[in-house]
Amino acid sequence: MSSVKSPKIDGHALSRTLGLVRPHVRGQAPLLLGGALALMLEVIFRVLEPWPVKFVVDAVTRSLGADLADSGPQASARLLLACALATVALVGFRAIFNYLATVAFALGGSRIAVQLRQRVFKHVNSLSTEYHSTSRSGDLVQRLIGDVGRLQEVAVTAGMPLLVNLFTLVVMGGVMFWLDPLLALILVAAALVFLLLSRSSGPKITKASRKTRRAEGDLANIAQEAIGGMRVVQAYGLESALEEQFSGRNSKSLKEGVQARRLAAALERGTDVLVGVSTASVLMLGGWRVTQGAMTPGDLVLFLTYLKTAMKPLRDLAKYTGRIARAAASGERVADVLDEEPDITSPADPVRLDRVAGEVRLEGVSAGYGEHPAVLSNLNLVIPPGQRVAVVGPSGAGKSTLTSLLLRMMDPRQGSVRLDGVDLRALDLSELRSQVSVVLQESVLFTGSIADNIRYGNLSANDNQVRWAARMARAEEFILRMPEGYDTQVGERGATLSGGQRQRIAIARAMLRNASVIILDEATSGLDAENALAVREAIEQLSEGRTTFVVTHDEATARECDRIIWIENGGVRWDGPATGILPEGTAFTDSSPKGEVSQEQAGQRAGR
Repeated sequence: MSSVKSPKIDGHALSRTLGLVRPHVRGQAPLLLGGALALMLEVIFRVLEPWPVKFVVDAVTRSLGADLADSGPQASARLLLACALATVALVGFRAIFNYLATVAFALGGSRIAVQLRQRVFKHVNSLSTEYHSTSRSGDLVQRLIGDVGRLQEVAVTAGMPLLVNLFTLVVMGGVMFWLDPLLALILVAAALVFLLLSRSSGPKITKASRKTRRAEGDLANIAQEAIGGMRVVQAYGLESALEEQFSGRNSKSLKEGVQARRLAAALERGTDVLVGVSTASVLMLGGWRVTQGAMTPGDLVLFLTYLKTAMKPLRDLAKYTGRIARAAASGERVADVLDEEPDITSPADPVRLDRVAGEVRLEGVSAGYGEHPAVLSNLNLVIPPGQRVAVVGPSGAGKSTLTSLLLRMMDPRQGSVRLDGVDLRALDLSELRSQVSVVLQESVLFTGSIADNIRYGNLSANDNQVRWAARMARAEEFILRMPEGYDTQVGERGATLSGGQRQRIAIARAMLRNASVIILDEATSGLDAENALAVREAIEQLSEGRTTFVVTHDEATARECDRIIWIENGGVRWDGPATGILPEGTAFTDSSPKGEVSQEQAGQRAGR
């Protein structure tokens, strides 16, 4: 699902979230089971902890001359010391097992979050360019980082302890029924009332949490766009407009967040009142039963302690309901991303390429996307190995669609694209793309050193190969002038370098790839004369002996190729040698101040 669509509100947020993390929970099963065992042992010591208090209360009461229902020892120094030491031991063991459980669950939860985040990131990388062109990058990052982190609260930080707390509730309930069935009914009644409260509040909290996470995703997207385009924002004086937009989304996020927390707080306080009423009922009814001789004062103290302990899971359920609802809403957002099926995948049994010559064939190709189902229609082309082809035509004619087909960023709706006679859909994606190098108009560099950015063309390349590629791309001359040379750090997207420098690094990266097919998409557009000349020389070196597609609006660049293919209205309008005269009505754009060149001028230039 594209991130611009509304999240699903289907009542199964928690089940979807648990299904999302279940595969990763299995891998941490020993650690989580160890944590659960430690918590169960803590429960056992929690059950035993009040017994020394009972013995002391009953013994002291007998020493004061009371006639209790149960016979037993009177208070003595030895008894009081033994009970005190027993309390210290029980509390100590309970603390140790609680510590072990906390560490186990925290470690397991962190590992699960890391694995899930890696899974989501890998999946996002496999999604098509069409998905990424319609999704909002800021919101996608929010899902990857923030939403995945919240899932720990569902799977481990809250979920596992709550399961064990329910075990505590069952054990304590059993002991309380053994002590006094009548008083134990108060616990049963309190649990039923709590279930009614949570059943009413839970869906409302989940719905409010969904809205909160969506508003936070909008905030992240606005911030990402503003920071990424800061030069445009400041140049056009858009600060106030964006601040107002951010403020509106921020207020909406605050409103929805307060609503979710208000509902969660109401459930927690309602549970506190329920615990108080239950305790008061036990005090009144239990005190009356002590006066009737049905139980001892120590039994009443023991029962009250158990009631308090047994009500802890209810308190935790109330406390965690809001957190679980918020995490479940985050889980839905992550699940929506993982539910997206990659449009482009490798076949189960791919054809393996040996030595690639670089012949490219398009046979009856029709392709499109979104609201443009037929950008290319019944296109037929044969590009011999090593030929340099200029792909020209008006904006929106399908030039970028053609290059996307060559990279298999999209598949044709009809027909086939072949490399050395093999349909691209029969090839392994990694192997196919290793045979294609791309240099875009706006070259993308990544945060890191210049050497790192060149090495992305071939991650196994050594330093000598990186330097060779830089020399071939005419990039070493400016790299060595920098203070740290190849180790110079570039800013985000290469913002610390000029356009020409970024292009030459991109060409060095493509050079290092040593691919059979080269795609140059407006690689010299927007550069000054000096940088354009250096980039042209680098491109000449890069494309030598390789099948090259040069997407351009510049006539001089197109005329330097072996062949020109004019694409317009979804098909080939003209296909011929670069020295040929284009038919009447076709004209290069961006080659003159008026944006077009007459047919006569084109013929004159071609004859020079």
